[in-house]
Amino acid sequence: MGKKVTYIISDIEKALAFEWIVEELNTEKYDLSFILLNRKQGSFLENWLKEKQVPVFWVYYESKKQLFSAFSEVRKILKNWGTQVVHCHLFTASLVGLLAAKSLGIKKRIFTRHYSTFHHEYFPRAVWYDRFINALATHIVAISENVRNVLILKEKVNPAKIRLIHHGFRLELFENVSRERVENLKQKYHLQNKFPVIGVIARWTHWKGIQFIIPAFAEILKHYPQAHLILANAKGDYTTEIEKLLKNLPPQSYIAIPFENDLPALYQLFDVYVHTPINAEVEAFGQTYVEALAAKIPSVFTLSGVAKEFIHHQENAWVVPFQNSEKIVEAIRNLLENNELRSKIIKNSRESVEKMFNLRKMIRGLEQLYDE
Repeated sequence: MGKKVTYIISDIEKALAFEWIVEELNTEKYDLSFILLNRKQGSFLENWLKEKQVPVFWVYYESKKQLFSAFSEVRKILKNWGTQVVHCHLFTASLVGLLAAKSLGIKKRIFTRHYSTFHHEYFPRAVWYDRFINALATHIVAISENVRNVLILKEKVNPAKIRLIHHGFRLELFENVSRERVENLKQKYHLQNKFPVIGVIARWTHWKGIQFIIPAFAEILKHYPQAHLILANAKGDYTTEIEKLLKNLPPQSYIAIPFENDLPALYQLFDVYVHTPINAEVEAFGQTYVEALAAKIPSVFTLSGVAKEFIHHQENAWVVPFQNSEKIVEAIRNLLENNELRSKIIKNSRESVEKMFNLRKMIRGLEQLYDE
């Protein structure tokens, strides 16, 4: 019987990262279990864990009204399972899970910080909860140097508590994509005779910077009348503002996709990819930086989140200033029209993510943390 490690996660329907952890973590050393705090039972992740015969328990949580009942339920489960290590993910799970674990005297209480300055910039009162969560934890996983700096400089966390563990990926999933899968998506989204296809995969929220991409695309249309804009993950609290901007585009020139399951094939539709968060700190990590380069798609980026650690202008991407539509236009046109530069960026893209973000590196980091 290995060390009993319980993951506590809130508000997640599906996440490949947790599936990969289940498949790659050393089962001889760690006895893994999950507690899922969700509004509804039967999420994709819950059903997947059951299929893999991984112990999983659903706890009802919809709002702060369930805070005490969720705490009591989680505490009872941890006690019954004899959990030795708690690892929490996302805000509610971290608050409830770490509090329950501390009340039981569990000595290793970990949470992964998945956001950076979001509360500081948009919900300042929530920073108090962040500080409380930081205090409850014995260890904090920072997913980027940016998150580590926010924890230390803005929230005064003891650096000795923090472990830098980047997200890891099965990078081959983004490279080994069959032509059939790509053609199926081309048919699905009616992309025949469209060039160039400009791709964006970002939640519709203010800080993602989509409001600067849409005007840039309007300019691209003047040079490329058959251009097409794909806005994937098209949902969020900034929808009204984005829809107003989209009214300035011809209806046939773009498509908004709320969800696409075959993400690796979706990337292969793009001639140029664009991701432009509005400042250096607001993006905690930015998985899409890694995914786009793993997929070898020439990309336009602002340097936010983890991008500052590995993105280099005209080496593996084209870097633009924050909140600047004019520079986005310039970048897209350069990546489309300068074949030598485009080829260089494609060649360098996969190499630049291989060392930092391979899955085994992340798993080793987690195992070392659990063994401390």
